[in-house]
Amino acid sequence: MNLNHLAIFRAVAQVGSITGGAAQLGISQSAVSRQLAEFEQRQGVLLFDRLPRGVRLTAPGRVLLDYADRLFSIEAQAKQALDDMRHRRQGRLAIGSSRTIAAYMLPRAFPAYRPANPGVELSLAVENTDTIERKLLDGEIDIGFAEGVADDAALDYTVFAHDELVLIASPSHRLAGRSDVALDELQGEDVLMHETGSGTRAVTEQLLAERRLRLHPAMTLASTEALKQTVAAGVGLAFLSSQAIHMELAAGLLVQIRIRGGPFSRPLYRVLPRSSSSSPALRSFLETIGACFLPSAGSATMSGSRS
Repeated sequence: MNLNHLAIFRAVAQVGSITGGAAQLGISQSAVSRQLAEFEQRQGVLLFDRLPRGVRLTAPGRVLLDYADRLFSIEAQAKQALDDMRHRRQGRLAIGSSRTIAAYMLPRAFPAYRPANPGVELSLAVENTDTIERKLLDGEIDIGFAEGVADDAALDYTVFAHDELVLIASPSHRLAGRSDVALDELQGEDVLMHETGSGTRAVTEQLLAERRLRLHPAMTLASTEALKQTVAAGVGLAFLSSQAIHMELAAGLLVQIRIRGGPFSRPLYRVLPRSSSSSPALRSFLETIGACFLPSAGSATMSGSRS
């Protein structure tokens, strides 16, 4: 069915005359008459009774008008939806984030973003850094937030905040009463780490390698909560974000062991594919992140390299 024919039919039906329909559409009366006749011929039914003054819908014409009204209503809704997306009011934004950033940082941005973008559906997948990078390259997520070491040339890494890595232990650990310790004193200690692919683990291993230390993890856990609970139970030490341990320190479940030469600051990155274009929903989210986490003067944008 020709939509142009349908639009002409609907305009004539709405005003009750070919002359009026032509005026509404801005085309000649003869063109409307010719198009209507062709439309009726193709459908094999008479859609209008021609009267001395105007036209009147036949029974098939009344049925078709109902469908035409619904069709053009859907078209108007589709146009409105696209317009809403252009103005940030509709759409979906898929976010991938490391555990620390997802749990302790991004929740600060959501209250500012949601009122300005009420029609945008946000989804947040909590993953390790390697998985976030893969999902960005595969188009499964729109933006990533990662810790650790950035090394993919197809991605842009922009520092949006900084974080401090701290060493934690249970209050009963033999090092817990020390004012500080040297990193090389950890040789031989049971150290718990996140899984391979974790940004926190990558930064920890880089930190140790810079001091010519290599610690084989006594346990590997893919959960920050599990790491904290295991250390609190008296099993080993762990390097974690300072943001992840506030409650446990306050409750006396964990203690922070100060490292001589510390604290150890690490950059946190927002990551985007270099080749993709930003949707209005994503641009708005980037603006919100920029307002919530003002980077220091030393922050930089990198392509495929981490410092």
